[in-house]
Amino acid sequence: MTSFACSIRFATFADAATIADFNRRLAAETENRELDSKTVTAGVESLLQQDGSGFYLVAVSDRRVIGCLMITYEWSDWRNGLFWWIQSVYVLAEFRRRGVFRELYLHAEEMARQLPGVCGLRLYVEHENEIARNTYSRLGMSQTPYQIYEKEFAEHERGA
Repeated sequence: MTSFACSIRFATFADAATIADFNRRLAAETENRELDSKTVTAGVESLLQQDGSGFYLVAVSDRRVIGCLMITYEWSDWRNGLFWWIQSVYVLAEFRRRGVFRELYLHAEEMARQLPGVCGLRLYVEHENEIARNTYSRLGMSQTPYQIYEKEFAEHERGA
């Protein structure tokens, strides 16, 4: 892996279109799924406008956003603390394998360690994504015995 210099910052509303584009690319690449542009953009904008649901970090090189990740929160009553869930991770193809995700991750980890109420970091990964799984292991994360289940509601059931 070739090291690459980038800076990490909180995303702003001005980054919404780029992050939404990254999310659509991510769905296409990982799940061969086409996401509705309007819905994804509204979802990104909603998180950027809300206080308390989570936040995005972006990696920037030469004033260009080249990667992002989203943090959301899960309360753990077992630990009396918050897990930060890392989600919506995307790095532009030409910048992959150059340490961009590592910089995003380490920045998030440092932020989390400085807050006494945060008890850890979590993420989910596709079973077949060996490259990502190896990356997470190298960063000190370990696989849990849990599997994720979900039931997705249609838009009309969510009141959208």
